[in-house]
Formats: sequence, structure tokens, C-alpha cells
Amino acid sequence: MTPNDFRRLALALPGAEEGSHMGHADFRVGGRIFATLASQSQGYGNLMLTPEQQQLFVADLPDIFLPIPGGWGRMGSTHIRLSAASEDVLAGALRTAWQIRVDKNAKSGKPRKSSKPRKSSKPRKSGKPRKSGKPHKSTARSKANSKTKSPRK
Repeated sequence: MTPNDFRRLALALPGAEEGSHMGHADFRVGGRIFATLASQSQGYGNLMLTPEQQQLFVADLPDIFLPIPGGWGRMGSTHIRLSAASEDVLAGALRTAWQIRVDKNAKSGKPRKSSKPRKSSKPRKSGKPRKSGKPHKSTARSKANSKTKSPRK
């Protein structure tokens, strides 16, 4: 299989849309990622599985599936070797990742309406003003508090 096959099969799933995350193609349902092509240069597609589902896939087909290294892999993110996978195996794995995401979306009750990234409510670390030109509330408070405190001796 190829990255184009991965894309074709992912987009064939109901409600699936292609997006981009950190410059790589991702596939979402309800605005949430279920698979990516972030590792396609290494010959992998990535699936967002549960740790339990990942164990089953790796145990059944260790030449095709392997956990992504590090914390993401411990949470269920799984590589699929595209060159070793048949269309049936790839389609089944994508459907599994898609179904896990659909079920999680239903439980949360709040699927995202679009695949646009969320805006953070945290103050900017760069210290640069926001587009509105107004500082974040916490930044304004900390500046006001620093004026009222007595200097340390």
C-alpha cells in the first residue's frame, strides 16, 4: 500500500475529512484526528488506537504494526508499515481507528464543528500583544500586582 492508498481508504470512511497537523496530512471525524501520514517518509501511516487495541494488532501482525515510540505509543498511537499491509488490513485498521474516534466523540458530546485548531486561552509566553492589542487578563493583573507589592529587602 502507499500513502495515496492510505488517504483514499481514510477518506472513504463516513464523515472523514483531511486536515493538516504540523505540516502533515491527518484524517479527522467530527474535527478530531483518527489517523495521520506524519511518518510517511519512513514508510508508515499512523493510527490512533487504544492501548488495548494496539496490543491486539501488534500481537496478530507484528511485521505490519508497531507502537509509535514514546508516550504517544504508550497511549495507543500505532505505526502501520504501508508496504507490508494489504488493502484489507489497512482498511480494517483505519476503520478501527475511525470507530474509536467516533465513539469518543459521542461520549464527550462535543465533537468539533471544524478541523481548525483551537485557540488557547492561556497568556502568550512571547509577551507580544494579541491581535486585539489588549494584554491577556492575567498579564494585566500580574503587572498591577507587581506595582502594589513592597520591594524585598
